[in-house]
Amino acid sequence: MSTEKSFAKGSPAPAPVPKDCIRLYSMRFCPFAQRTRLVLNAKGIKHDTININLKDKPDWFLEKNPLGLVPTLETPAGEVIYESPITCEYLEEVYPEKKLLPSSPFGKAQQKMMLEHFSKVTPYYYKITAGRRSGEDVSGLEAELKEKFAKLNEDLVKKKTKFFGGDSVTMIDYMMWPFFERIELLELKNPLNDTPELKKWTECMLEDPAVKATMFGADTYKAFYKTVADGKPDYDFGL
Repeated sequence: MSTEKSFAKGSPAPAPVPKDCIRLYSMRFCPFAQRTRLVLNAKGIKHDTININLKDKPDWFLEKNPLGLVPTLETPAGEVIYESPITCEYLEEVYPEKKLLPSSPFGKAQQKMMLEHFSKVTPYYYKITAGRRSGEDVSGLEAELKEKFAKLNEDLVKKKTKFFGGDSVTMIDYMMWPFFERIELLELKNPLNDTPELKKWTECMLEDPAVKATMFGADTYKAFYKTVADGKPDYDFGL
């Protein structure tokens, strides 16, 4: 079962998670939930998806996850896992058939360190878009973000690989991708022109089947985030 429309306060609780399945509580446009959707798709894991209205959350969802965050996973045994890197690591351990993390402890640690660095990049997306909306001068933030992109570009140059974990897509690429998919929301002028390797990486990522299966176009994101800016998020936009 996959519910496209979002469940809001007062909606009936969904049926228990089927035996041979895992459930994802998500929101269609959330970059953090997309990380988990990418991993579920890349690994070919049988799952169902329940979308949540994040502005008006159902009580039954808050009982499962008191923080009310997506992504949240639920197993048939009623175990609940949340926070995007933790859900993805959980899926990697429970469904080891297609590995997305290196097998060596050092390789795994390297990816975690990269994700730690990347977590310093994501706040810029919110700061720049919010700043633009309120008419602030965001040129300083834009310059800082481009510096961060330059460091990521340098990383690929040093590695001499197509992706951040090697010559095929791995976990770290999926952790970073949702923010590059939304890069047009920043309205930067040629954001990746000075970072050719990073630009090439985005082009390679667009060819990935899991990326194709989970992505939306820039126009859809712009329209959705306009509803957020207007204070009336339309979580079912386009359905």
